Order: sequence, then C-alpha cells, then structure tokens
Amino acid sequence: MTTQPAPIIDEGGLCRLRLLIGYDGTDFSGWATQPGRRTVCETIEQALGTVLRAPIRLTVAGRTDAGVHAAGQVAHCDVPAASLRTRSIDGDPARLVRRLAKMLPDDVRVKRIEAVSEDFDARFSALARTYEYRLTDAPWGAEPTLARITADWTRPLDVEAMNTASAGLVGLNDFAAFCRYREGSTTIRELQRFDWRREGPVVVGTVIADAFCWSMVRSLVGAVASVGDGRRSLGWCTDLLDQRARSAQVPVAQARGLSLIGVDYPPPEEWAARNERTRDVRDAADLDCRSAGEVE
Repeated sequence: MTTQPAPIIDEGGLCRLRLLIGYDGTDFSGWATQPGRRTVCETIEQALGTVLRAPIRLTVAGRTDAGVHAAGQVAHCDVPAASLRTRSIDGDPARLVRRLAKMLPDDVRVKRIEAVSEDFDARFSALARTYEYRLTDAPWGAEPTLARITADWTRPLDVEAMNTASAGLVGLNDFAAFCRYREGSTTIRELQRFDWRREGPVVVGTVIADAFCWSMVRSLVGAVASVGDGRRSLGWCTDLLDQRARSAQVPVAQARGLSLIGVDYPPPEEWAARNERTRDVRDAADLDCRSAGEVE
C-alpha cells in the first residue's frame, strides 16, 4: 500500500496492526491465497474484513506450505483507523481477538493483535524464524492423538549422528541443494541453530535461521534423517553445501511434522534499519566476506 499508516488517535488514515497467529495446517492448502483452495491467509482476511467492514490484506513473516502448522506466525495489515473506533472495539485492537475467535474455524486462531508503527514489517523486520519438527521412528508410527503434527520415519534414528550432521550445516551458507528453485530468490541463508533431542519414540528438531528458502526446512530434515538412519555418511550433508542447484538425492520430509514456533524481531527503534538490511539480496560475495570475518 502506498498510503502511510496513521496513529489510531488520528481522525483519518490507516493504522498498522500486528497479529500473532496459530493454526493446524492439515486441512489448509498453505498460507498463501490460492483460487478455489482453503488457505490460512484468506480465512483470516475474510473474518477480519467482516469485523472491520473493510478489505484486509495481510503480510506474513513466513508463508507456510500445505500441511505445515504454526503456533507463532506473525502478520501485519493496514486498516482504516476509523474502523477501530466502533463501540465494540473502542480504539483497542486487542478486543478484536475475542471477536475473531467467534468467527474463525477451530483450526486457526488470532491470538494477539496490537497497533504498531509503520516501520514494522512482519516479513522484513524479522531477525529469525524458529521451526520445530516432530519425527517418530516408532514401528507403529505416530501416536494417534499427535498424528496430525508428527511425521513418521521407517528406520530407527540415531540422534547423536543427526546432531553431528546438523552441526555441519550451521552458519552462513548457500543452501541451494536443499531448496526448490524460485526465480529471483537467493539460497544464501544464515542457519543459526539446528539440533535434535529425543522424547521417547519422537525425535524433535529445532531449526532457526534469519530466513528460509522454499522447502528448505523439510529438505534439511530429510537429509539429516538419512544420516540418522545410517543410509548416508556423517559428512554427506556438509558436502551438499558445495552444490549450486537442488540435489535430487535430498528427500523432503513430510509437511505434517513441521511447525513455525515463533518469529524474533528487534526493538521498535530498529525496525526501519532491519527492513533495509533484509531487502539487500545476498550473493556469493557475502559468503566470501563471512569467511574473511567481515560480516556479522
């Protein structure tokens, strides 16, 4: 939108809202709106638009694929300031949470809404996204009550081997071998954390990066699990970083095991600077700078 948001106290203009969202992605065709398909974005936009009596367009921190879940998804939108002055809302966006709970289906919820400055951008202001992946190697598969959020693996998994393989991927790297091609997008990402822990028959992975490429997390999981079940060597995942195109050898783990847990942001006074930095597309020179110690 080209119109600059205005504070709620103004008589006109727009107000920018920040939303914290959770959803079970099983029955959604992903986040992004698609004609003829049920998506998270369209479901929320329609409900919020009905309450505010205005068209709503959401910008999201990370577009999740079909079947992927979220507990800490973040989005923002600009709404007419006047729409927040109704008797039921009275200028307090937080009151929208209860209104939306009555309108939204059980598999999606807006958990918090707050007014923010125009500098906040759910996508570009983000410092990091945290994902969790649940994977079971139990011979009977996933626990029925958790089957919608737990993927299964047909071979026993060695968590120690998985952690060794994951550690070799942490850092600023070109993850082209793990990403589906998308024109105009860089595959250089800073993987900040990637580790695993066992909770009985379930192996839980935590993956944190400044941003992720299309299909990157599920490909990382599939590759590391292939090391964990003994089919690949400990150094195989690290060797893939030398490739500059998606590797057909990398399996893509099931969508149902993946959940977006949270998105980290800097303090409000740093949002504008972060937006500018994030919009700078990385290239191979950034990798050279990192190796020379010139990039934070």
